Amino acid sequence: MAMRSAAKHALVTPPLAPGISGALFRGRFSPRNPGARPCRAASSSPAPAAGKHLPPLFSVAPMMDWTDNHYRTLARLISRHAWLYTEMVVAETIVHQKDNLDRFLAFPEDQHPIVLQIGGSNLENLAKATKLANAYSYDEINLNCGCPSGKVAGHGCFGARLMLDPEFVGDAMSAIAANCDVPVSVKCRIGVDDHDSYEELCEFVDKVVSKSPTRHFIIHARKALLNGLSPAENRKVPPLKYEYYFALLRDFPQVKFTLNGGITTIDEVSLSIRQGANGVMVGRAAYNNPWNMLGHVDGEIYGKPTRCISRRQILKSYQVYGDSIIGRYGPSRPNVRQAVKFYIHFSSLAFILDNG
Repeated sequence: MAMRSAAKHALVTPPLAPGISGALFRGRFSPRNPGARPCRAASSSPAPAAGKHLPPLFSVAPMMDWTDNHYRTLARLISRHAWLYTEMVVAETIVHQKDNLDRFLAFPEDQHPIVLQIGGSNLENLAKATKLANAYSYDEINLNCGCPSGKVAGHGCFGARLMLDPEFVGDAMSAIAANCDVPVSVKCRIGVDDHDSYEELCEFVDKVVSKSPTRHFIIHARKALLNGLSPAENRKVPPLKYEYYFALLRDFPQVKFTLNGGITTIDEVSLSIRQGANGVMVGRAAYNNPWNMLGHVDGEIYGKPTRCISRRQILKSYQVYGDSIIGRYGPSRPNVRQAVKFYIHFSSLAFILDNG
């Protein structure tokens, strides 16, 4: 596939403006009304069966120590259609724990659609890990090329650092695709350190697409600075360049791109999609405020019925799950603290604001 000559064109920024004042929006179920129950009129449309899911217009980002099985169970109680990502699982962990894989890879059937994110920089281990994970029937396998954490980018040279070697990423995605029977994707930044031109980003995408079946990229619209910034600072300090994302949509029409970075409300998700985004990925906003974010996804983003359920009812349903998994993998594996750590973001006002 030839390098897109449009990389040399002027980048045009569409009128997308995540972070703009919520007063400009007038959504039916505004996040500014925290007590409201997301609920649309009932519809005869059933939730899609596994393998027949709606497209990933909205997804929850993979977050270490956050998007574990417990959080994903809660998220699925709120939204039927949001795409969920696992925490990153290192390929070597899967390979070395092949006799204990349920602890790392098992998930309830109702968590579909769900994507497994793998981290690694060894082709053989990536291939072996994918083959083992394939038995768990994830809906997509994703390679982490975006994490700037020193624990990732500095250990074994993976995460965002992989963007500096697009040839390897192409080979890695080819190996991953050859060992699974589901689509594969890459999550990356728009650049790394001084390698942050749009032309370099196009070269990265072009190389990966030409060497593998990869046709989906999740683009965090900031570059990664591998030296001098913490992971938290890397989510805020490098400027957002949404114009890079929208230029990719123009220059690679055969590829799907999901927008990530700086989008914190359901109104901004809707606006991004109206502006032409193939999909939007939200991270900490979906974890820190799951009710007001995920509670609007099915209705506002997918136009499907939203569950008419209160937070109290969701917590009761989650309690059933929690009671079933405490100590499943040995004493205190998981323990109560691990199973309920997200409660501070969900339940502090539940019993005050809900009447159910």
